[in-house]
Amino acid sequence: MNALLIKTEQGQQAFKARSAQLAGKLRSAYLLFDGQRTVQDVLKATQGLGVTLQDIDALQQAGLLAAMQPLPAELAPVALAKLRTPQERYRDAYPLAVALTGRLGLSGFRLNLSVEGATGYEALAAVAPKIKEAVGQQAYASLEQALFA
Repeated sequence: MNALLIKTEQGQQAFKARSAQLAGKLRSAYLLFDGQRTVQDVLKATQGLGVTLQDIDALQQAGLLAAMQPLPAELAPVALAKLRTPQERYRDAYPLAVALTGRLGLSGFRLNLSVEGATGYEALAAVAPKIKEAVGQQAYASLEQALFA
């Protein structure tokens, strides 16, 4: 029930062809399998449609869904870090940087202006060492994670 399922190539073709295997309620359930939702999540979301565990098992046995294979432990952090774009890193890090420099009060006013003037990842990464110096390593750790990990 806590398994993560993903759409197979065969399932995507059946979906595009509007196959009878994916008719009605099964089509709605099929759309929700994205590798992030568990079987239990999908069952809960489609409860009103009457989708059952047997329906999902049938989709899996027909080859339309497959269990998601986890990455090896040594590759997982590297793979996730490479998946984040600079825009995503900026989006995650900017609010942290504003909060950190905002806590500095008047002594951090100019640094706060520098952070607010940073309109992209590269500019925010350039200001990061100054933030680290001002707030200390412990407070800076979350910003470092958001920017560089």
